[in-house]
Amino acid sequence: MQSTTRESHPPGRMSYREFVAFIAALMATNALAIDSMLPALAEIGRDLGLSSDNQRQWIITAYLLGFGGAQIFYGPAADRFGRRPVLIFGLAMYFIFGALAGLANTFETMIIARVAQGVGAAATRVLAVSIVRDCYAGRQMARVMSMAMIIFMLVPILAPSFGQAIMLFAPWHWVFGLLAIFGAVVLVWMLLRMPETLHPRDRRSIDPAGVFAAMRQCFASREAVGYMLGNTLALGALFGYINSTQQIFSDVFHAEHLFTTMFALTAGFMAVASLLNARLVERFGMRLLSHTALLGYILVALAHFLIALAGFENLVTFVVLQACVMFCFGMMSGNFGAMSMQPLGHIAGTASSVHGFVTTVGGALTGFWIGQHFNGTTVPMTAGSAICGVLILIVVIITERGRLFRPHNA
Repeated sequence: MQSTTRESHPPGRMSYREFVAFIAALMATNALAIDSMLPALAEIGRDLGLSSDNQRQWIITAYLLGFGGAQIFYGPAADRFGRRPVLIFGLAMYFIFGALAGLANTFETMIIARVAQGVGAAATRVLAVSIVRDCYAGRQMARVMSMAMIIFMLVPILAPSFGQAIMLFAPWHWVFGLLAIFGAVVLVWMLLRMPETLHPRDRRSIDPAGVFAAMRQCFASREAVGYMLGNTLALGALFGYINSTQQIFSDVFHAEHLFTTMFALTAGFMAVASLLNARLVERFGMRLLSHTALLGYILVALAHFLIALAGFENLVTFVVLQACVMFCFGMMSGNFGAMSMQPLGHIAGTASSVHGFVTTVGGALTGFWIGQHFNGTTVPMTAGSAICGVLILIVVIITERGRLFRPHNA
């Protein structure tokens, strides 16, 4: 039976600030493992003897596939065995296979290590939210998550600079080495300071029939499926940008020295949009904000594609238009996620795992497909963003039966 009470304070000996910092550190493991090695991809490709520059995109995609694929298992496991053992397993994998990626001398070893590291990181994504839910409820829970998200949103902005700074003093292997060290620090921190947060009476047995029944419910709701697919396509466009961006700055603009600064600038627009959305969503509603952002996304992405196709693309147009796309993404994606989960509150744990699995794996494959079409111009990436935007609009129109911008309770 689900417990009706929760702690109103951090677990164990942690202060409130330490607890927020710990949750933010758990959430940061994923963004660091994606963005920090972007400046190192070219050097990794040369050292591992890749025949095509596009092959190195597998280093990102392999991690995302492991990260997305494993999420569906961690929720039931954490509800059955508790948060600590599952998180220990995940952080240990993140540490071990991060170190293995740093020691890799073949491309095959690198890909195996990255998939396994992603499998480990998936535990941090699932367990961060679960631990907060164990300890807080209502507005206190929202406050903790909001504070952690502010810290977390800085990570994608700073991570490429972190990777670039390492490469000023050490070879690319140390980007993965310091990721492994970060995972080990978080693991030791948890072992020393974080007790089990799941009450014994809240543990649930793993009932395959019940799990599959809950999964079927996730695909029975028109709203849940529609906005989950919308988020999958949005992430696909984002991952297409992440896969291509280092090559674009290096091969198209010959401005590799500006990559980390410009990447941080565009990522900053996404962070600003997320913060702005948090302030506006209660006043205007998720549909009005996300549907407006979607139309803006399509207009900007189509304009960017046409500029690239006409041969007028330059560094300024790329950064400005991509920043606008990222802003629209930040206003759209969080609301899509909330609306996809809204009809599934009674199976929130399973629904979160299913949503994470579908959106991350689907987005990773879509982003990889976009990235693999890189041809020395920005046309494939901008075309991918525009196509994804139009497909999202079609999905949303079908989901809403042709009526956009409806109030929340319509």
